[in-house]
Amino acid sequence: MQLSLTFSTLLAGVLLALDVSAVPVAQPPRMVTLPLKRMEVRSDAHPQILLQQQVNRASKRLALMTGRDAPTNSMMTEALRKRVLAVEGPEGLERRRIGLAGASKSEKRFNRTGLSKNEKRHKGGKKAKAATAKAAAAGAAAGAGAGAAAAAGGKAAAAGSGAAAAGTAAAGGAAAAGGAAAGAANLGGPDSALGGIEVANAPTTGNSLGLNIEGPDVGYLATVQMGTPPQNFLILMDSGSADLWVASEACTSTAGGDCGNHQTLGTKSSSSFVASNTPFQVTYGTGAVAGAIVTDDISIAGLTLKAHTFGVATQETQDFSDDSVPFDGLMGLAQSTLSQQKTATPVESLASQGLITDAITSYKISRALDNKNDGEITFGALDPTKFDAATLTVVPNVNTQGFWEAAMDAVTVDGKDAGLQGRTSILDTGTTLIVAPIPDAEAVHNLIQGSKTDGQGQFTVPCTFNQSVALSFGKTVFAIDPRDVAIQPVDPNDPTGDCVSGISGGSFGTSDTEWLVGDVFLKNAYYSTDVGKNTVSLAKLV
Repeated sequence: MQLSLTFSTLLAGVLLALDVSAVPVAQPPRMVTLPLKRMEVRSDAHPQILLQQQVNRASKRLALMTGRDAPTNSMMTEALRKRVLAVEGPEGLERRRIGLAGASKSEKRFNRTGLSKNEKRHKGGKKAKAATAKAAAAGAAAGAGAGAAAAAGGKAAAAGSGAAAAGTAAAGGAAAAGGAAAGAANLGGPDSALGGIEVANAPTTGNSLGLNIEGPDVGYLATVQMGTPPQNFLILMDSGSADLWVASEACTSTAGGDCGNHQTLGTKSSSSFVASNTPFQVTYGTGAVAGAIVTDDISIAGLTLKAHTFGVATQETQDFSDDSVPFDGLMGLAQSTLSQQKTATPVESLASQGLITDAITSYKISRALDNKNDGEITFGALDPTKFDAATLTVVPNVNTQGFWEAAMDAVTVDGKDAGLQGRTSILDTGTTLIVAPIPDAEAVHNLIQGSKTDGQGQFTVPCTFNQSVALSFGKTVFAIDPRDVAIQPVDPNDPTGDCVSGISGGSFGTSDTEWLVGDVFLKNAYYSTDVGKNTVSLAKLV
């Protein structure tokens, strides 16, 4: 698949930065928990430009999820052009254009994370990645003896980790502005020997691994094994899609060359690999892959799925193939009705084979600024050590297409109701921001002291912001940490001035009642989804 390089994708490429009840049974249900580590990401792009890119992607993602017309390239280009013009003036816009045409390969910005390709930083390639995977696997082994897998006392659990749109939703995580300025200095020092990825803490449950954070709260990665003999693959856990894929041994990039320093899978590396001639293709909000359906053995925290059906990518866009991308593939964890490969997701297969009791996926997403790195992804149940059981709230999934959407009771600021009844929220770990219809975003910011708007859906709040913005689901109020609202200073030299708001307005293809609620909110709650019950669960963290 050859993707055309429109001005939109070219400009975004240069500018883009850093854009969760178990049924009671006779025996405790088994579950699997995978660790999420974080990777330090820096950017020199202006925060308002970054935010516009994120709004563009999130708006496109929501449109795809809900079956509406997605924003055109010209619409997104114009919105981005206006943002660059407002921030940097005509000279800045011209400089960006010239910079793209004359940029060397090592100077380009890449659409998914905007990470500058730093050859020294990524030196070591597969060796560094293998060391990361080995360390993560060691952490899993250490955690495996920590105790019996938790069933959360037989409580119902399910909570959405992500809205997916028939495989066309945005890839795991629109780029994050979140904490790019303040967070970059507080990431906790990733181990350079592991290619910039910090290994997660040992998980708190038995038979488990931890969940890794890429960048300051950008994406969430875990290590699984594939093939015979088993190889470690670092995988992006994306609740916003329903397909599992890794790079093929014959993978090529649409930008030219192979698929970089990523682990690959095929007949040369795995004796249990079985190819087919059945093609698949998945287009995300940023990036796309195409390849073929295969079967091979995969293992998630020691639970092995024999001859599992998934895909290998023979072609990837630069958003996935570049060396700066830390993961080897992507695992979609929405319902399999959305799968472009027309196959069960790993969590559904684990449940159908009796390796876990229910097709439940639970998420504890950690915040980079906390320096705890205690994130986990759990299959089969909830981890009761991560949340307050008294606050566990189970609500129906109101979406009929297979992604996770919950009715939202109210939005408040310091307890004052913004008057936004009848709203629903697509709860998506693959989106960094909260993106609401522009009038709704305005109603929320009208209750925030010192907030400002540009009239186009972007808002700022004081960097000293300390008000309580909260979303209510199932009559339970979940407050958002102020650090997740005031996400980045507009002027890095004025950390007490205006900060970019993590709540933005979008108007591309959205209805006037649907919100796209990403990690700005989900870092503040324990989150779980249950395919069998078609429910979403949220609980307050401990």
